[in-house]
Amino acid sequence: MKLKRKIICAWVLCSAFTVSVAGEKPLTFQQSFLRGEPRLMTQLPRIEKWLDDQTYLAYPGGEGRGNAVLYKVDVRSGAETPFMDWKALSASLPKGLSLERPLARSADLNRALLEKDDDLYYYDISLQQLKQLTRTPAKENTPRLSPDQQWVAYTRDNNLFVTGVTSGVEKQLTLDGSATILNGWASWVYYEEILGRRSQYCAFWWSPNSEMIAFLRFDDATVPVFTLVKADGIHGELEVQRYPKAGDANPKVRLGIAHVRTGRIVWVDTDAEADHYLAWPFWTPDSRQLLFQWMNRGQDHLVLYSAVPETGVKKLIYEERQPSWVEFFEDITFVDGGKSFLLRSNVDGWSHLYHYRVDGTLIRRITRGNWDVRGIEHVDEKKQVIYFSAADMNPVEKHLYRIDFSGKNMRRLTAETGAHTCSVSPHGRFFIDTYNSAAQPGRMVLKEQKGAVLRTIADQKLPAMDEYNLGVTEMFTIPSGDGYDLPAKWTLPPDLDFDKKYPVLFQIYGGPGAPSVSHTYPRLSAHFMAQQGIIVFSVDHRGAGHFGKKAAGLMHRQLGKYEMQDYIAAVKWLRSIPFVDSTRIGITGGSYGGYATLMAMTAAADYFTHGLAEFSVTDWRLYDSVYTERFMDTPAENPDGYTAASVLTHADKLKGPLYISHGTMDDNVHMQNTLQLVDKWQDLDKEFTLMLYPNGRHGIRPPKDKHVARDGWEFWREVFNLNGN
Repeated sequence: MKLKRKIICAWVLCSAFTVSVAGEKPLTFQQSFLRGEPRLMTQLPRIEKWLDDQTYLAYPGGEGRGNAVLYKVDVRSGAETPFMDWKALSASLPKGLSLERPLARSADLNRALLEKDDDLYYYDISLQQLKQLTRTPAKENTPRLSPDQQWVAYTRDNNLFVTGVTSGVEKQLTLDGSATILNGWASWVYYEEILGRRSQYCAFWWSPNSEMIAFLRFDDATVPVFTLVKADGIHGELEVQRYPKAGDANPKVRLGIAHVRTGRIVWVDTDAEADHYLAWPFWTPDSRQLLFQWMNRGQDHLVLYSAVPETGVKKLIYEERQPSWVEFFEDITFVDGGKSFLLRSNVDGWSHLYHYRVDGTLIRRITRGNWDVRGIEHVDEKKQVIYFSAADMNPVEKHLYRIDFSGKNMRRLTAETGAHTCSVSPHGRFFIDTYNSAAQPGRMVLKEQKGAVLRTIADQKLPAMDEYNLGVTEMFTIPSGDGYDLPAKWTLPPDLDFDKKYPVLFQIYGGPGAPSVSHTYPRLSAHFMAQQGIIVFSVDHRGAGHFGKKAAGLMHRQLGKYEMQDYIAAVKWLRSIPFVDSTRIGITGGSYGGYATLMAMTAAADYFTHGLAEFSVTDWRLYDSVYTERFMDTPAENPDGYTAASVLTHADKLKGPLYISHGTMDDNVHMQNTLQLVDKWQDLDKEFTLMLYPNGRHGIRPPKDKHVARDGWEFWREVFNLNGN
C-alpha cells in the first residue's frame, strides 16, 4: 500500500490521520452508479434457513446469484449439495409457472403457491402434483398457506377467502367487501405506516393450529380521496387513492377472527366507530389466545390486549404511555410454550428486553443501559439464552450478543468493527456472521458459539478492487455545542491535497429514529465522487436514533428544528477544516431527506450553498396522518409547529442553486408537495431547476433510474465547478 501523506490532525480526530491509496485506476460513472463492468464487488450468499446445527440452506453468491438452485451446506466443511433446483423442477410445469419466484412457500419448502393469469396454483414438490385452486376473473391477493398446509387463505375483491388444498373447495369468509370495506387487505395508510411495505397489504394472520384467521377490517368510507393523474395516451387516466392527510379522518378498523371450518366470524371487543389504531396481532403457540395492540389517535398511549378467539372478550396485559409517542411492538417472542413472552420496549428512553407472563405480570427486565437492543435474533429455551443485536459501545455499529434469561452473563460475540447481521443455528452452536465496516466491504464467516471464526464463507470484495485509487472513509463525531457528539462519516478524495479547497456533499435522510450514519462500507458512487474531488459526508442529528428515545422525542411537535440546528453545527465544524471550501457545501436526500434538504436550502440558507432534493415533503399538512401525527400531533393541535416546520414558510430565503425532482404518480409523497413549493417560488421569482418523472412513483425505478443518476451527477459536477477545481 502506497502511503501518500500522514499528519496529526487535532481538528479532525485527535489522532493519526492517514490518506492512502491501493491502486491507480479511476472509477467510471458506469461502474459507480449503473453496475457497469468491471465489477469491484460481488454478491454474498443468501442464507435461507438452518436445518439443524450441522447444516444450513443457502443461495450461492456471485454475480450470477439467483433463485435457481438452493444448496444444503455442511457447517464445518462448507461442502455444498443441491437441495432444491427450482429451475429444473419448474421445467415440468406448464408455461407461465415457475418455482423460482413463487407467491409463497411452506416452511419445509416442499410446497409452493404459484400464479398464472391472476389465478392461484398449488404445487406439491415431493408428489409432483399441481392443482389450480382458483378460476375467477378477479385477482387473488397475498395468498398464505396455513401452518398445516391444508388451506390457502387470500383476499379477492376485498373479501377474505380460504380454499382447501385437498378438496379444492373455496369458502368465502367475509361478504361485505367493497371499494371502501377492506377485509384482510390493508388500507393504504396501514400498509405504508403500520404494517409496513413488506406486508404487501396483507392484513390477516393464521393461527398456529390452522383453524382460525385473525384479520383487520377497514372502513375507508370517510377517508378523503386523493387523485393521481396518469398522462399517457390521449385522455389520460385517473388513479383514486384513499389517503388521510394530517388531521383527516382515518379508516375505521375492527379485528375479526374467522373460524375456518364453520365460517363463523368473531369480532374482538373494540369500538368499531372509535378513532384509534388496531394492529400487530400475535397468536399464542397453543392458539388459545390472540394478543393484539391498540393505540390512540394521538399515538402516545399503547395497550397490549389478549382476546379469547371463541368470544372476542379482551383483557389488558400491558400498557405504555410516553410524553412524545409510542410505537407498535413488531417482534413479540413467545417462550415456555406460550406461557410468557419477550417484549422489546423503549419506555425508559432506550430499547430493552423485558420478560412478561402472558397474563401481563412482569417476570424481569433482562437488559439495561444507555444503548438500544435492535432485535432478537434467536432464543435457546433449553439453555435459557437470548441472542440479540445491539450496539452497547458505539451506536453506529451493530453486534451480536447473548444473555441469560436472568439478565446475567451478557457477552458480545462479534469482535470485528462494523455492522454485523447474524443467523444463529437452532441450538446456538454456530452462527453465520455477515459484516462490513467503513474500511472493509462485506464478508460472511462461520463462527462457533463464543465467536471464534471457523471459516470464511465469502468475501464481497473482488481482486480487481485493489487496482483502483479509492478514497479513505472515516468515522468520527462532531460536537453539537449543547452536549451531543453527533456521529459523522466522510469519504475523502484519494489524492487529498491539504493545500486545496474541496466541496462537501451532505448525504442525509434525517427522519426521527432513522439514522444515515453507520459503520458500513460506502457505496462506489461515494468513492467515484471523492475521486472527482468531492468530500462525501453524512452526519446524524440528535434525534436520528443514536441517543435513544429520549433524544428522538425532542423532535416531538417540532420537525425540522433539531435537524437544522445540528446540521448547522456540522457545517460550522467543516468550515474550520483547512481543506474544506465553505462556499461549496451541498446537501442531498430523498423523501424525508428531501424535506431536510429543502429546509437546509431555505431555513439554513446561510450555511448550505447547493442542494438536490428528490420526492420531498414540503409541508407536513400534505403528508399522511399516521406518520405525521406521530411526531407533530394534528394541525389543529399544533398549528405553530406545522407552520415552523413547513418549507413554504422559509421559501423566501432560498438563494443557492437547487435541483428538485418528483415522480408524477408518487402515491406516498404526492407531487402536490413539490408543486405547491414551485408555485410559491414562482411568485417569489426564485431560481431553481425542476425535473418531473412521468408515472414515477416514490423513488424512480428502472429504466428512468439511469437518468436520475446521470442528471444528479451532472448537477453536482457543474455547480461545484469540478473541472476547474
